[in-house]
Amino acid sequence: MLKKITLLRDRIENWDLYPFTVPPIRELTELEFKSRICFFAGENATGKSTLLEALAAHYGLGREGGNRNFQSDTTESNHSIDPLVKALRLSFDKRTGAGFFLRAESLFSAISYMDALHKEPAFGPRISDSYGGRSLHTRSHGETFLTVLDLKFQRNGLFLLDEPEAALSPQRQLAFLVLIHDVLRKHKDAQFIISSHSPILLGYPEAQIFSFDDGCIHEVEYDDVAAFQIVRRFLNHRESFLDELFAETPSLFKPPKE
Repeated sequence: MLKKITLLRDRIENWDLYPFTVPPIRELTELEFKSRICFFAGENATGKSTLLEALAAHYGLGREGGNRNFQSDTTESNHSIDPLVKALRLSFDKRTGAGFFLRAESLFSAISYMDALHKEPAFGPRISDSYGGRSLHTRSHGETFLTVLDLKFQRNGLFLLDEPEAALSPQRQLAFLVLIHDVLRKHKDAQFIISSHSPILLGYPEAQIFSFDDGCIHEVEYDDVAAFQIVRRFLNHRESFLDELFAETPSLFKPPKE
């Protein structure tokens, strides 16, 4: 299990370059993991996905998703996190070496890469055989996510997921929670670190939650997560919430004055 992330600050040559210009990344010293399921929560552009991608790269997983054998890399911007990758230290109490990175933003490219590999001559099993025997492009986005989760996460290892709710309806998010519970119950050395905005996913029992809000990374309780507080207020006071919102926010659809 991954027990701690440490930022080796003496390895950072230029604090004025991305991603150290992102306040929560800049202020990072170390994070200690106390649960086998941990969430990174917070507003957009606070560094959640950046840190998760750096963890995946440091651990040797594909930067656009996949395991250690899956090294598709079609985006030059992936290398902008290299200074962070080199400055991280990952401390384990037991390291299986296995793992998988599921990155919603680049899933389409990763699947296309798998399809290209499938067409190449091979002496062993085709890569698509590990994903149900047919291209994942033939499935819906949500079905693709759950297929990958069901086929590649049923084992011990470090599993990193970046905003999986992007492809999942509320019902499918509940199915995802069941899948995580099943993996953690069956595999004692399985561990999940998930970047998410979803109050449903963040509600997993006894999960550890790190908030990236307020300019630093700090542990919070579920009830204190901003995403949960906003959704709870919306559901409990929908009309007054929207009245207040619309009164403070100029309409984007107001016709221009003549």
